[in-house]
Amino acid sequence: MMRRLVVVALFASFHVAGTVAQPLLTPPPVQEQQERTLLNRGTICPTLQSSLLAAVKAQSWAWSISVVNDRGQLLADLNGKLPRIPASNQKLVSTAFALDRLGPDFRLKTQLLRHSNGNLELVGEGDPDLSVADIRRFAMVALSQKKLRQTKSLIQPLKLIVREEPRQRWWPSDWHPADRSHTYGAPITRLALASNALHMAVMDPASRLQRVLDAALNQQGGRVLLQLVDHDYRTFTVSQNKHPSVVLHSEDSAPMHALLSLANTESHNFTAEVLMREAADSWDVQDAALAATRWLQSQGIPMTGLRIRDGSGLSRGNRLTSQSLAVLLWRMTQHPLSSYYQASMAIASRRGTLHKRFHGTSLQGKFWGKTGTLSGVRSMSGILATSHGPLYVSMISNGGLDTAAVMKRVLLASQQINRCPS
Repeated sequence: MMRRLVVVALFASFHVAGTVAQPLLTPPPVQEQQERTLLNRGTICPTLQSSLLAAVKAQSWAWSISVVNDRGQLLADLNGKLPRIPASNQKLVSTAFALDRLGPDFRLKTQLLRHSNGNLELVGEGDPDLSVADIRRFAMVALSQKKLRQTKSLIQPLKLIVREEPRQRWWPSDWHPADRSHTYGAPITRLALASNALHMAVMDPASRLQRVLDAALNQQGGRVLLQLVDHDYRTFTVSQNKHPSVVLHSEDSAPMHALLSLANTESHNFTAEVLMREAADSWDVQDAALAATRWLQSQGIPMTGLRIRDGSGLSRGNRLTSQSLAVLLWRMTQHPLSSYYQASMAIASRRGTLHKRFHGTSLQGKFWGKTGTLSGVRSMSGILATSHGPLYVSMISNGGLDTAAVMKRVLLASQQINRCPS
């Protein structure tokens, strides 16, 4: 089955050269000397530092900006250790974590199970592209099982267990209530038709699933009765069952490299949240955030003031520094799966959230990055191609004005400097 996400991933792959790496999920260890050099302000490039200060003008209080070269040296820095609200630049953390932990071919599964007692169960992993057509296929398979076991007319409804996260886990606790009603703040559930979004967020995913199943079964003279079960109860029930369940039907998501593109190129909140949870092997967002934090620490990322509250950046409780993001970008280029990571990002004047940015400048097609937007917050971090090799740039504004112009000036100045320091 072709999904729209596959198209995104294929398009992304044309923009990063290199062969496809085999999954080797542990980057090389951080070298102590490299980290000392990175944090040593003696490597600051005076020309670029002056250009950075000129770009922000009198707004230096609102900005954190860091520029790192391909040797891991800090070339320019403004408030780089000051924790800021990163908005959707948080997704750079979630996607790196997921790619490292799960690999590029990982797929989210939605499955119909038959247990040894005959019960049918529908369980998912948060496929953001789960469709009505997918659910109809599950309904037909479930109905065929009922017909095999029932010789009389289909008077009794088809009973289907649905395992789902409890409602208190549908949203990170500090997401603003107003955001939760919009498509970008839809509830994070395991069974989410079109990411629980229509023209607005779907606030009762189970009722919507019931309607879709009923519509499919009514055409065949059947009905469905959903039994909602807390997903955490699964461990107990499975452990008591000595006979393994049978998978009757499965629908897989697009592969990880396509999901990464949806999260980074299109800044899809639901996908980023699911990826962080799956990488942590926990749908408790607090546990998942802690796992992501520990992973960052294991990669040698600067941890000053760092705080993770969600996977997408919609939470205003998140805190990252521009140094943390710039170093993360640099570290991921050393990863054996680095081409997938860069390919997942938007491209200046080409695609994604950057497709209308920097048109007619030397930045066109030369900056792979992630944007971020909340009220009063603007961020942009990514990889800038220059004649002297790539630079890793992170810019976060909390309260600044004319942010687009400032970011453009910083990127152009970074692109135009000679190799510095020598």
